[in-house]
Amino acid sequence: MKVFQSSVFCLQPPGDSYTRRSIFDSILAGCIPVFFHPGTAYAQYLWHLPKNYTTYSLYMPVREIKDWKVRIKETLLGISEDRVVELREEVIRLIPRIIYADPNSKLESIEDDAFDLSVKGILERIERVRELIREGKDPSIGFSDGDDYKYTFSPYGGELNVTI
Repeated sequence: MKVFQSSVFCLQPPGDSYTRRSIFDSILAGCIPVFFHPGTAYAQYLWHLPKNYTTYSLYMPVREIKDWKVRIKETLLGISEDRVVELREEVIRLIPRIIYADPNSKLESIEDDAFDLSVKGILERIERVRELIREGKDPSIGFSDGDDYKYTFSPYGGELNVTI
């Protein structure tokens, strides 16, 4: 955590799987995550992270890095101080959304912590399925379709439109 706290940017390459605990550690430390694959965060944490990923993170497609189209160090050094401040402020605002608040804490409100967001997301998903059933539609249609689209998108759009 000390390294994250003393860093401006925290690189988040995919590991053995797309999910990385390091993502959450870096956000908790106020470090701006830099992603190389959309599956690492953007397609997985839809209830916890904003759709507009450009507000809290940087995305550098791994393919462009491998092909030497993007150089990590030069790209990060080229980001203005104002942009860094904006990104870091948004990262800090995300902290309550990714932690599990202690219900016994003296905080006035612990609404919208990670647990609350997960429960709300599940309930919304259930309601969407119920609505499909009321409309006479089969909610299982498309459920097991490939989800490759989640993991490939233009880094220039700024928003990932994925529904679950």
